[in-house]
Amino acid sequence: MRILRVTVEPWDVELLEPFGIATGAQELASNVLCEVELQSGARGLGEAAPFPAVNGETQADALAALSAVAESLVGYEWTDASRLLPAVRERLDHAPSALAALEMALLDADCRERGVSLFQHFGGRSAQLLTDITIPTGGADRAAAAAARAVTQGFVTLKVKVGGEPFEHDLLRLRRIAAAAPGARLLLDANASLTGEQAVELVRGLGAARSQVVLFEQPCRRGDYAGCRTVRAAGIRVAADEDARSVADLVSLRAEQAADVVNFKVTKSGVSHALAMIEEARRLGFGLMMGGMVETRLAMTFSACIAGGQGGFEELDLDTPLFMKDDKLVGGFDQAGPLLSLSGVSRGHGVRRRSR
Repeated sequence: MRILRVTVEPWDVELLEPFGIATGAQELASNVLCEVELQSGARGLGEAAPFPAVNGETQADALAALSAVAESLVGYEWTDASRLLPAVRERLDHAPSALAALEMALLDADCRERGVSLFQHFGGRSAQLLTDITIPTGGADRAAAAAARAVTQGFVTLKVKVGGEPFEHDLLRLRRIAAAAPGARLLLDANASLTGEQAVELVRGLGAARSQVVLFEQPCRRGDYAGCRTVRAAGIRVAADEDARSVADLVSLRAEQAADVVNFKVTKSGVSHALAMIEEARRLGFGLMMGGMVETRLAMTFSACIAGGQGGFEELDLDTPLFMKDDKLVGGFDQAGPLLSLSGVSRGHGVRRRSR
């Protein structure tokens, strides 16, 4: 199975509302589509979803990185993403979402060629998954309305973005969300914007509703292990995101006792790196979470195939397609509220461009 061609193009998708986190907001998903065609005619699609507010990577960076290696891949005999030419991988390590897009496309083409789904490729354990839904940064009234709406749609876990605003602003939003959705599980995400003490004070400020908080994702800046230990010492479970970009990071997190759960994102680390990290996290005893950047159903379905295929993920944050007006794609998982079903995916990740 030799590669015939690799093409890349910008993939801009308008959002229904700005996707705000503590470090910035994204009003347009400025992503990149990568397509690999094998000499057999099989084609695979991959998506780069850079989020400048998270790691500085931009659409231009991803486009440039993929364009720089596309020609060198022609004629390469493709067998598995973990065996991607080391020289190519090294040239993409500075642009992890670009690496992820290429690996996604290669794996998709490979599975389509073999007539299997990526869900089956990764183990085929559970085709039915439950995702949370995100409440981005913003005002208290809007947050409460979003929480109430999510509950009526069947969501049981709300991921609430905090940080980047005065403490009183965040606390009011959280109290309004908890009141609007008293039975919901709350997963807070500060995107590395708080101190350990601030994170603890925020949760305690909820009073009786603090029991709704099941996890605090990346409360402190990257490398602030003492701050994360402060949060854990208060009885609040911590998920590592910005702190978890490599296998070496996981070893440090375990040695520092700084996290309970690790949030994996293929667009944060690349597919093969993410798979290696998942294996190491299991060995080290971390809980597993699968998330993503601002991704269309393409990358989200790919991640769902990993989570469902391997099984054992306690939290899923695969909701960003719900924030998009029209991604110009069809296929992938079927969604009904929080329920994601991979049962209809028969080859690769099942996502393709909608016919014009």
